[in-house]
Amino acid sequence: VQLQASGGGLVQAGGSLRLSCAASGRAFSEYAMGWFREAPGKEREFVTGVNWGGRDTRYADSVKGRFTISRDNAKSTVYLDMNSLKPEDTAVYSCALEPVNFLSDYCKNIEYNYWGQGTQVTVSS
Repeated sequence: VQLQASGGGLVQAGGSLRLSCAASGRAFSEYAMGWFREAPGKEREFVTGVNWGGRDTRYADSVKGRFTISRDNAKSTVYLDMNSLKPEDTAVYSCALEPVNFLSDYCKNIEYNYWGQGTQVTVSS
């Protein structure tokens, strides 16, 4: 399966962006998805995750209330709506997939077997 993330760019602090992650190739009957980010000099960190049905979501404390994950299974696409962006949100954002209905812990990198290329998000102050 291939995951293609898009929608990144340069935005001023307080602005918004919508990232998309489209899955293609091998078809799974159901899959959980996650977004992670990696800033220069820092380890990759969990941002948010969602189950197949879209109702079970998890967020990192740093993005709660500002970011929203959603999905359109008919389009094999997961979205990340980012509002009230801060300079510390600057990072490469990557999506990940695991072919299960839900994960016991969306935060762990090792839970996901499929990863896409990232998209750069830069927030200027």
